[in-house]
Amino acid sequence: MYKILTVRDKIRVPPMKFNLPMEKAVIESLAEEWEGTIDKDLGVILSVVSVEEVGEGKVFPGNGAIHYPVKFKLLIYYPEMHELVKGNVIDVTEFGVFVRIGPLDGMIHVSQLMNDFVFFDPKNSVFSGRESKRVIKEGDIVRARVISISLGAKQYKIGLTTRQSGLGVLSWIEKEKQDAKKKSRSASKEEKPAKKSK
Repeated sequence: MYKILTVRDKIRVPPMKFNLPMEKAVIESLAEEWEGTIDKDLGVILSVVSVEEVGEGKVFPGNGAIHYPVKFKLLIYYPEMHELVKGNVIDVTEFGVFVRIGPLDGMIHVSQLMNDFVFFDPKNSVFSGRESKRVIKEGDIVRARVISISLGAKQYKIGLTTRQSGLGVLSWIEKEKQDAKKKSRSASKEEKPAKKSK
């Protein structure tokens, strides 16, 4: 889920930025330190949105930089348990499928692909269901649910599932909707009462 968070921190502005206006120097320093990082509590920091307050800067002995206390806003992405996500299949391996969801990649383990016996075709890098004949391959767009999250500064793991109704490759979902409409039409035809004769 994308969020905008307000954060308070101290930022080091190096001497090479002293020629810039203070706010611009602070924003650039914040962007260099925060953007593109992963924090286990905050998630993926995508952008410094704005600087709300800049306190009085201090210079410490042996360090030529100015250290400012700042209050600023960050745009972050943090996957949440049971969140529905949509993404592209970017890789298919014998143990599962990798899906790009926003700025991160999640994995659908082979056991979480579908409620069917699943075959892996290594030559074509596709999974297919024995009875359903459903296929998942690189380039497919899927809707999935987040079932596990482990974020670290250097590594992360996001587990996904497409086994529930309304999840999976978008073409599967569309077919489910069409099949449900057909069932509903045929059921309503059978339920129509017979006309009374006069």
